Amino acid sequence: MTTRRQFLGTSLAAGAALSLPLAVSRAAHAAGTEGFRVGLIGCGGRGCGAAANAMNAAPDIKLVAMADLFEDRLRPARERLKEGYPDQVQVDDEHLFHGFDAFRAVIGSDVDVVIIAGASHFHPVHLRAAIDAGRHVFCEKPHALDVPGIRSVTETCEQARRKGLAIVSGLCWRYDPAVRETIKRVQDGAIGDIIAVQENYVGGPYAGRDRQAGWSELEYQFQNWYHFNWLSGDQTAQQLIHSIDKGSWVLGDVPPVKAWGLGGRQVCVDPKYGDQFDHFSVVFEYANGVRMFAYCRDIPGCGFNSTSDIFLGTMGQAFLPDRCRIEGATPWRAAKSAESMYDVEHKELFASIRAGEPINDGHYMVLSSMLAILAQMVCYTGEEITWERAMTSTLDFSLPEYAWDAEPPIKPNPDGTYPTALPGITKFV
Repeated sequence: MTTRRQFLGTSLAAGAALSLPLAVSRAAHAAGTEGFRVGLIGCGGRGCGAAANAMNAAPDIKLVAMADLFEDRLRPARERLKEGYPDQVQVDDEHLFHGFDAFRAVIGSDVDVVIIAGASHFHPVHLRAAIDAGRHVFCEKPHALDVPGIRSVTETCEQARRKGLAIVSGLCWRYDPAVRETIKRVQDGAIGDIIAVQENYVGGPYAGRDRQAGWSELEYQFQNWYHFNWLSGDQTAQQLIHSIDKGSWVLGDVPPVKAWGLGGRQVCVDPKYGDQFDHFSVVFEYANGVRMFAYCRDIPGCGFNSTSDIFLGTMGQAFLPDRCRIEGATPWRAAKSAESMYDVEHKELFASIRAGEPINDGHYMVLSSMLAILAQMVCYTGEEITWERAMTSTLDFSLPEYAWDAEPPIKPNPDGTYPTALPGITKFV
């Protein structure tokens, strides 16, 4: 059994200890003269995809260690990656780690860069341990699910800046060439002053996993973690975050004054959908009077789906992400991006380390993660909540212990469904 105190304290102490003897040898790797050794935490689809993107960045990037909560995911993931990258995947059996402590083993291996892509619940702890140990990091979104996590990630990103370590965020649209060019033009005045932003992430839910015989309640929730709020942060943190990140970007990455919203669970009540809402509508109000309207829907079978961004200005409009274009006084259309934004993220990560100018995405990765948390807060409670009040939240999703027989923070109703938030009844904490 691993208690929360041990989970945080032991991993951070181990990370600090590891950083000392490796500091000299790491310098050569940081310059890229010997290539890079990469460790992967989280061997699901996104984690393996990120590992592939990292190896696409250059042939001297080697995957040498892998970790996952579940042992049975490790070897299949290694073999899939090795089929595509036979010379770059160099993970032997001794560097396949599983369980709640497996992240420590990856970070403690002789790696230069750590890819963090496990259950979002663990991102703040994994990120802190990696930076404490002197590793560069690619960290998937969201970067925290609660305000204590936000504070931890903020501190970690500042520590990385002081130590000269790179942190690249999985908020991938920031690395899409066409989106970058469009937003630059908007910020340079192509549509005049921005009046409002509309962000849409409306589609179907992530696939849910049915319960299997022999799984404990906690294991089932981890197997199906996308659908449990304490593990994923609901769809405001898993999907809508990408959209509101682009809205925040175009508005200069400053926090809003306040937000309010509507949401609920209407259709996705099957136990495999956990305790989450299936629709959200959020209004973020900024000090300059601009509003960002954000919509998220995760209901199967709907006839209309859209992942789109609309920026409304006094002289025109801009549209993202497909067929990036500007309409109005200065019409323009972006050329199709030649490179995948997922590859660009990693190419720029490794290039920045080689150049001795490590990227640090800390400001916007914290801000956009907090926007997703605020969106959930206002929809769950039915309250209008200011940014300052939101930052006082003491809600903490961390467990007192991490073990397969530990009690999860939410349990099913007698009919197998899970209780969810009730606006007007659920209170801000």
